[in-house]
Amino acid sequence: MGVTKASPGFWIWWKPPARDCCGRSPVQIRLTEQLLDSNTLRLPAQAEAFASAHGERDLLRAMDWARARGLAVMPLGQGSNVVFAGDLQALVVRQCNADIQVLAQQESWVTLRVSAGHDWHALVCRCLDMGFFGLENLALIPGTVGAAPIQNIGAYGVELEQFVEAVHCLYIDTGEPVVLTGKECEFAYRNSIFKHELRDRVIVTAVDFRLSREPLCNVQYPALQRALAARHITTPSPRDVFSAVVSVRRERLPDPAQYPNAGSFFHNPVVTGAQARDLAEQWPDMPLYPQAHDTVKLPAAWLIERAGWKGRRDGDVGVYPEHALVLVNFGAASGAALLEFARHIQQAVAAMFKVQLNIEPRVYGAPV
Repeated sequence: MGVTKASPGFWIWWKPPARDCCGRSPVQIRLTEQLLDSNTLRLPAQAEAFASAHGERDLLRAMDWARARGLAVMPLGQGSNVVFAGDLQALVVRQCNADIQVLAQQESWVTLRVSAGHDWHALVCRCLDMGFFGLENLALIPGTVGAAPIQNIGAYGVELEQFVEAVHCLYIDTGEPVVLTGKECEFAYRNSIFKHELRDRVIVTAVDFRLSREPLCNVQYPALQRALAARHITTPSPRDVFSAVVSVRRERLPDPAQYPNAGSFFHNPVVTGAQARDLAEQWPDMPLYPQAHDTVKLPAAWLIERAGWKGRRDGDVGVYPEHALVLVNFGAASGAALLEFARHIQQAVAAMFKVQLNIEPRVYGAPV
C-alpha cells in the first residue's frame, strides 16, 4: 500500500516491503510538514515529508519509503544547530528512542550505549544520578545524543571525543549498519567525519560512551573556576561542577524559548602562531589561546564585539546584547535574512582582523 498524493498535514501509512515478515507495524509519514517549531531559531521552512522513528526498524522503513520516491533523508534532533535557508525537498526523520544500556563496567569505569533520540542534557543528569562521571562540563547543551558526535560538542574545557568509544550508524542509501570507533570519527574542534565524508550519508542511531565511576573533575576553564570560587567551593564534586556549568550557561546564553537562537553561531577561529603574534601587536588586549602545532585559537565573540556588531540588529535579526556569538531571531526572520546578516559580520571581522569566521550550525534548504 502506498500514497503518492496527500493534502498538507495528512497522515499516511506505508506498508513495508514484502521482505518484512515479522508482523511489524507500518511507519507513520507526514507530508508537507512545517518546521517552524522544529528548530530553535524558529525559521520558517517546510519539509516534503516527516517521520518519527521509535527504533532502527522505523528508520529502515522510513528510508525505504524515501528511496522509493527519490527523496533525500535528513535526520533532525531538536534543531538546535541548524539553519533552514528554505524548504527541504527531503524526508525529515526524528528519532524518539531514548534507551540507555550498560555494556560493561569495572570499579573505575562504565561503558554505556545511548540511543540517538535521548535528550543530551537529560543524559548528563541521568549519568550524574547513576554515579557515572565526566559529562558534567557539557551540561545544558541543547540537542540529542545522535547530534552530539556530529558537532563534537564541547564546553568549559571538555569535548565529547574524550568519552566516545563508538558511534553506531545506518547508511541512508542502503540501510546497512556501520560502527565507527572514536578514532574513526576523526574528531576535531567542533568537527567530525560526519560533517565531511559521511555528511548526509549516514544516520547516527546510538553512541557508546566510556565514563568514570570515580568523581574526577575538570575545572581548568577560567569561567568555571570563577563560578566555583564565587560559591566558595575549593574542592568541587561532579555535582558542583554540573551546577556551576548550568549557572554560567544560563547567565550568558539566551533561552531559545524566549530568544530563538542556535547557540554559538560562529566557530572560534584558529590561526597560525605568526598571525596571532601580528594581531597581538596591533591588539594587545586580544585574548589568545595557544593550541598544538604553533596555532592559536581566537575568541570569535571578542572579534565580533570589537568589530562593532555586539547588540546590533537589522529588522528581525540581530546579535544578542549579552553574547556576541549568538544570533537571534527577534520576530519572523527567514533563514536567508539570517545568513545575510551573518555574512555582514564575517565581512566586518575579515576587514578589521584579516580573520575568517566560519558558521557553526549546518545549513539546509534552498533560499526562497
